[in-house]
Amino acid sequence: MILCRSALMLHLQTPSIGSQVLFQFKHAYSSFLCNSTSHGIRFFSLTRLRQRQSRTFGTAVAAVTETKGRDTFFAEENISWNSLGLSDTISQALSNIGLERPSLVQASSIPCVLSGKDIVIAAETGSGKTYSYLVPLIEKLHCSHYSSVNTASDQQVSPPRQLLLVLCPNVQLCEQVVRMANCLCGENGKPFVNVAAVCGRQGWPTREPDVIVSTPAALLNYVDRDKLHRMEFMRGVKHVVFDEADMLLCGSFQNKVIRLIHLLRYDEKLLSRSKESTADLPMESESAFLSHDASDGEEELLTEAISEEEDDTQKMVDVNNEAESIKRREWWRVRKIYERSKQYIFVAATLPVNGKKTAGGILKYMFPDAKWVSGNYLHCHNPRLEQRWIEVTVDAQVDELIKAVNQGFKSEDLDNAGGVSRTMVFANTVEAVEAIAKILLRSGIECLRYHKDCTLEERAKSLVEFQEKGGVLVCTDAAARGVDIRNVLHVIQADFATSAVDFLHRVGRTARAGQFGLVTSMYTESNRELVDAVRRAGKLGQPVETAFSRKRSFRNKLKKKGANKARDSETIKENALS
Repeated sequence: MILCRSALMLHLQTPSIGSQVLFQFKHAYSSFLCNSTSHGIRFFSLTRLRQRQSRTFGTAVAAVTETKGRDTFFAEENISWNSLGLSDTISQALSNIGLERPSLVQASSIPCVLSGKDIVIAAETGSGKTYSYLVPLIEKLHCSHYSSVNTASDQQVSPPRQLLLVLCPNVQLCEQVVRMANCLCGENGKPFVNVAAVCGRQGWPTREPDVIVSTPAALLNYVDRDKLHRMEFMRGVKHVVFDEADMLLCGSFQNKVIRLIHLLRYDEKLLSRSKESTADLPMESESAFLSHDASDGEEELLTEAISEEEDDTQKMVDVNNEAESIKRREWWRVRKIYERSKQYIFVAATLPVNGKKTAGGILKYMFPDAKWVSGNYLHCHNPRLEQRWIEVTVDAQVDELIKAVNQGFKSEDLDNAGGVSRTMVFANTVEAVEAIAKILLRSGIECLRYHKDCTLEERAKSLVEFQEKGGVLVCTDAAARGVDIRNVLHVIQADFATSAVDFLHRVGRTARAGQFGLVTSMYTESNRELVDAVRRAGKLGQPVETAFSRKRSFRNKLKKKGANKARDSETIKENALS
């Protein structure tokens, strides 16, 4: 199976109704309290058409599955870690943790990363993206460190230390990347590289690390304290990874990531001006760097980009925008090519490219020479995923939820999951999560909660308990990204996703790393058209984003239906409580 370079387009669904589910669950919960003794619980069994051969994948069990004669997860059998350019030492370390063969995504990504080129890895969840960049970069850092030791012993001069910077949107993903990097150890049992997380309550490491994994905010807090350290740090960074790039390049993370990109590129700009290596930059350039605040450097780059590409800018922005608005909003136009001193890697499971302001569109403009590696099921339905669709009413919602949570599993599924059953139940809001948890607890089903209102300690504890003991985890989309939970057998959408991105990340919590999985999606009349479009896309083998219409009439139709449904639900709730 060959991974293509073309990027599939994805646009987000206009946020739909969403809030009425709280009314529905509150009413359903009230009814449930009055009639709980009459609720019957039925059990279902998954039917599987194919036998599976279990394999480990890091912390998860991976199974080779055949679809139309082709492996949907692993690369061809004749492709080994060595054939991708990795050393025997790294290859053996991968085998030691159960990774005998690379995945399709890893086989396509690792040679590109080793080459030093900029790369965009856009592949479905559970395809092995983290090791796609970690393994080759650890290989490069390990080889560089080994060479520097030999050089220092011969010449008594240590070459500049190379640093890998990994940026993640949250603490949980940072800690997960650190754990995965520390799994790769040499014969002495020690990790090949020194990895440090700079996030949450963890400060800057006292020991000089080879890899720093951080959130944008935490990293900026460090580099803004001392301009001299900022310069030294930026020069030492040779590889930059943006994990969950679509989140980092948009929304609340955008401004912080903008600053970091400009700081990294400003260092490259000084290198280009001097025509010398970063280690031998003239003093006036160093002084210029130190005298510039981050925002000054960004403004200089931005001004140059706008003046040099004025014609292009006029084509890409609304002609009604004022010049100042253009300078503030069109930051991604900074794409002047400077002499390169760093490698940029962007990783995402969903990467919209249907507009200039989407994450994919920004990357194509800012990094036009970057190579794209796209997974075969990017934005598409995973063939290893069984999906069930249940249209519910307010009165039937609780019954269907309990039936779905009590879903039975075949013995072979439980065996592949280590004998532990794990189910994730998604809702759109914190309030809905709490309502669902109360319903489940009332029916005798123990469950854990995971949402933004939980503290970091509470979230970490819930994940550990869910991983070790299994059971039911009721959560918002905070658990849909960057949380490595192995062997989830069942994902339930008690509240249907409000966007294509959320939908893909939710269903991607199961059927990971070659396994099978089940998704049960509950929906109401208000989002029936959206569900029909998603299901139609799956039947036709089309990307899910084709299900999310951009036409205003379609959006207004959904919005109107949602408003009516919310009013109806509120009326039902008031009548039930009166």
